[in-house]
Amino acid sequence: MTSRELLEQLVAFDTTSRESNLALIDFVRDYLTELGVNCELIHNDEHSKANLYARFGPAGSGGVMLSGHSDVVPVDGQSWSVPPFALTERDGKLYGRGTADMKGFIACVLAAVPHFLAQPLAQPLHLAISYDEEVGCLGVRNLLDALSRRPEKPDICLIGEPTELKPVVGHKGKLAVRCEVQGAACHSAYAPQGVNAIEYAAKLIHHLTLMGQRLAAPERQDARFDPPFTTVQTGVIQGGRALNIVPADCVFDFEVRTLPQDDAQTVAGELECYAQRELLPQMHAVNRDTAIRFFPISGYPALYTAAHSAAARLLAHLTGSEVFSTVAFGTEGGLFHQAGIPSVICGPGSMAQGHKPDEFITVEQLDACDALLRRLAAWMCQKA
Repeated sequence: MTSRELLEQLVAFDTTSRESNLALIDFVRDYLTELGVNCELIHNDEHSKANLYARFGPAGSGGVMLSGHSDVVPVDGQSWSVPPFALTERDGKLYGRGTADMKGFIACVLAAVPHFLAQPLAQPLHLAISYDEEVGCLGVRNLLDALSRRPEKPDICLIGEPTELKPVVGHKGKLAVRCEVQGAACHSAYAPQGVNAIEYAAKLIHHLTLMGQRLAAPERQDARFDPPFTTVQTGVIQGGRALNIVPADCVFDFEVRTLPQDDAQTVAGELECYAQRELLPQMHAVNRDTAIRFFPISGYPALYTAAHSAAARLLAHLTGSEVFSTVAFGTEGGLFHQAGIPSVICGPGSMAQGHKPDEFITVEQLDACDALLRRLAAWMCQKA
């Protein structure tokens, strides 16, 4: 099957993160099994989703892993001019949810498998398809746990997120946190007798803003990234019942997107210290039953792979470019790198189309990715 034919099959599966991905994974497993490739499924605890892992070529450690995620973002509330879960071709563009992010890459990889199998590979090829990347890079962690217990790990991981096939070696890390402020309600006419949860949440958010300003100082910036500094922002807030009631509860979610040299936990920890040292004593002076609690929502580490590394050199060979860049969005690359598998990012399509209505990938980009994978196959036939 061609990459376009496979993409049509993959897009037809609604693998929105809230849904199961098992139908897609079963399709891929059956396709690879017919080609003689053994597959392993690594399920979540509920057995409603699974990662797929496959390996072929010579025995031993090393080799290259091609990795992509199967889940896509929702289409709810978006105005599509074409059916989101059916491939539509128009003017050299292939429309459908996930075409760019990132079923296009998976389709190219699957289409290339027969070619890889026909080559005298000098090192193994590893394939990985994960779940729940879009909701915090959750699913791939099970896969990495399984790989960590095995001696035969790949030397390099190529993650096919959409970069228009340009070589990318880094992205920021992310930590998302929920803060719950428990105040004490009373009639607003007697406001000083209560503890206003919204006002204390506002103090925390203001402190976050000040922290973000410090992190953006020129001496902390890294021009390899855009924006060139660690960012902090509050995205969701809820609190209060009525204007004449001092609010007893307020919840807000904030995120920290860090440069590789910064630590998101340190940033979140500073806010917790501010809450414990400055705010809670004020709250307890009015009512001892008040509290401020923090709960991690999701997170993944930053990635930066050195330009002189074997992974980056391979990427330069495959793309024909040594102009390495970074991306603003996150990937599973930081987790692979953290697990001891140096990672780089390169895939067909553009994230400018990802997550939007009428998402598309061009036929030209699919063809170019097919060609890149053939160059990879030729490189993998060379003796080290």
